[in-house]
Amino acid sequence: MARFILKQPIRFNDGTGFTINNGNESITLTDNINVTFNIGQDVSTDANVEFNQVTSPTINIDDSTTTITSQLISGVTTIDSDFQVTNNLNINQNLDVQGSFTAEEFITELNERTIIFKSGSTAFGDTIDDTHGVTGSLQTSGSLILNDYTFDEIANTINDTDSTAIVTENALKSYVEDQVDDAQGYIRKSFAHTGSFVSATTQSFTAVTASAPTSFTATSKEDFMFFNNGAFMETDALNIKQSDNQLFLFINSDSIGYDLTAEDEIVAFGKFNS
Repeated sequence: MARFILKQPIRFNDGTGFTINNGNESITLTDNINVTFNIGQDVSTDANVEFNQVTSPTINIDDSTTTITSQLISGVTTIDSDFQVTNNLNINQNLDVQGSFTAEEFITELNERTIIFKSGSTAFGDTIDDTHGVTGSLQTSGSLILNDYTFDEIANTINDTDSTAIVTENALKSYVEDQVDDAQGYIRKSFAHTGSFVSATTQSFTAVTASAPTSFTATSKEDFMFFNNGAFMETDALNIKQSDNQLFLFINSDSIGYDLTAEDEIVAFGKFNS
């Protein structure tokens, strides 16, 4: 049997991250002594090991499937909790997001430039020849600006006082048809009425003048001819005025050269309603 004779006591010194009970104390071995070496945590294969910092040129994880080197993580990596990047994140391949994607600003640069801000204005394209296609419905709650002109609704009827609406094909068709009908009807209106004596300078007609469509000049004395006993009366010497269902004819005796009498027959021909 081998024998060890120690002329000096044994002393175990603690190291960095390594503790020893009876550490730094002299052991003379005169009695049975148990010395325990401890690194502060369990490092078995099924233990949760924690390090403050690990420095290595390459770290292989999960049978080398994922490799971490300087400025690079390669292989298949799954992150099942929060992941925060405080600086830029550059992705050279596809990015698949199964849930919501939230960003303060969204910029894409392909053949054109698209910027989607969190709030405020949003820009699509950077030149006048950019084309943006939308498949499906487009819903807006604000106004539409086209070539610096603002539209705020699409109308199925035309209101002459509403200049900020885009009209539908049906509205334009109805408007044109109404205008054509009104114009044709107005142009065809030609009726004759016989006047009644009021005074030497006034005759009255029980008739109503036709109203001109908005695109026409308002109905005036130029749309009528007046005859006194069959003789044409000079228009320059005449004036007319509509009052309810009566049209009054006023003559300038000095200009036309005579006064009206009760025996005169004054006939008006022109644009009466009927």
